[in-house]
Amino acid sequence: MGNLSRICYIVGAMSLTPGLRPYPAPGDYVIAADRGFDSLLAYGVMPDLAVGDFDSLGHTPKHPNVIQLPAEKDDTDMVFALRKGLELGYRRFVLLGGVGGRLEHTLGNLQLLDWLTTQGAQGFLAGEKTAATAIRDGQSITFPGSMAGYLSVFCNSGQARGVTLSNLKFPLRGQTVSGSFPIGVSNQFTGAPAVVSVEEGSLLLIWEERGDFYSLLPGLWVR
Repeated sequence: MGNLSRICYIVGAMSLTPGLRPYPAPGDYVIAADRGFDSLLAYGVMPDLAVGDFDSLGHTPKHPNVIQLPAEKDDTDMVFALRKGLELGYRRFVLLGGVGGRLEHTLGNLQLLDWLTTQGAQGFLAGEKTAATAIRDGQSITFPGSMAGYLSVFCNSGQARGVTLSNLKFPLRGQTVSGSFPIGVSNQFTGAPAVVSVEEGSLLLIWEERGDFYSLLPGLWVR
């Protein structure tokens, strides 16, 4: 239970963007997923655990805590890492290196944000110029007035009911949003604190990451 307010970082292969370098605090946990091991070492961050089949890395890393996975498996390396973090009691996740590469991996990682909400957890997927999270069933998230640029809000599947978007250029109040039509693409921040909430169902939120991801993060966790 002591890990509920701490962060589990899961890092895949990623370009070295200074603004996305993780700075784990005491009690946080860092998992390298396959070639994320090299990404972390390049950042000067030693992971607590390395997992994967290591097909991308090309070798099993020399690390005291390694879980070698088979090449043919049901769970991706990222899914296995998330399951491990949940098993260790973490409910706050930051996923790095899971967006902008192969489209199917990006889509799968976006689905994982929704899956985390079904596990009583929240995840943020961050990459160059993009960040995303998901909320579900009575949750809301508030973006500070300093945010600028675009925010897109999608229904993950089926219907999301009671969707309210406040202090965005195109507001909604208590609307039903369908997973079969992208009505929420490219909304815009207005300089006032923006609130997104949903009464029933699940929403995926994607916004422009402008180098201040970690400074925003404390206020974006759903409580």
